[in-house]
Amino acid sequence: MQTDIAVIVPARLASTRFPRKLMHVVRGKPLILWTATRVRAVAPDFPLYFAVAEEELAEVLAKAGFESVLTDPNLPSGTDRISVANEQIGAKFVINVQADEPLVAASHIAALAKRITSGKYDMATLGTPFKSVEDFCNPNRVKVVRANDGLALYFSRSPIPYRRDTKGAADEAWLATQPALLHLGMYAYTAEFLKTFPKLPMGKLESIEKLEQLRAMENGYRIAVDGTTETTVGMDVPADVAILEKRLEEEGM
Repeated sequence: MQTDIAVIVPARLASTRFPRKLMHVVRGKPLILWTATRVRAVAPDFPLYFAVAEEELAEVLAKAGFESVLTDPNLPSGTDRISVANEQIGAKFVINVQADEPLVAASHIAALAKRITSGKYDMATLGTPFKSVEDFCNPNRVKVVRANDGLALYFSRSPIPYRRDTKGAADEAWLATQPALLHLGMYAYTAEFLKTFPKLPMGKLESIEKLEQLRAMENGYRIAVDGTTETTVGMDVPADVAILEKRLEEEGM
């Protein structure tokens, strides 16, 4: 088993847009167990841990054979939660799969592992081309734009870049060629960065957008963004359950 890299999944029940979503039963089992079994299946070479905010989650995971580290429920972000957990785990590199990403792919984890172990970056993440104008305009679907070298320029809930010539209006043809990517909620970090992250001051952009990766950028850290065509289903609101169920059925799960 790989010892330098661990997958740590931050998990808490206090979701404002979808209360207790990780315990929401999808096709017979809680959402968090769909993510847990998926990660174990697609990344069997990496040790897997959950950084949980509540005993309830730890108990559900333990019954299914997954290991958890209990963390303070008042921590401000998933990255803060992972930072605390890795103090016990001691991984040199950490891959963060969100607890509500039950369709994570092996290629996602492999790309993050390759990028973070290159020694060039503090943090890495993923993005995929937008497939609909509706998603591009949805504030629950985070947008990221990159520089020519693949480093993130900005993450936003707003549609970026703004299409000035048409007063911001977007259509499918333009969307297929524009540079923004749909951000997938997966990250990789070095252990050194994780130790530093909770000590960084929370900036104005993170406070406004409620996107923890902006704290790193506001404090001068570089985030590599790899592109991928393998999509997931972001579980942001209750309506996303039907989309997930359809994908699970298509995959025979």
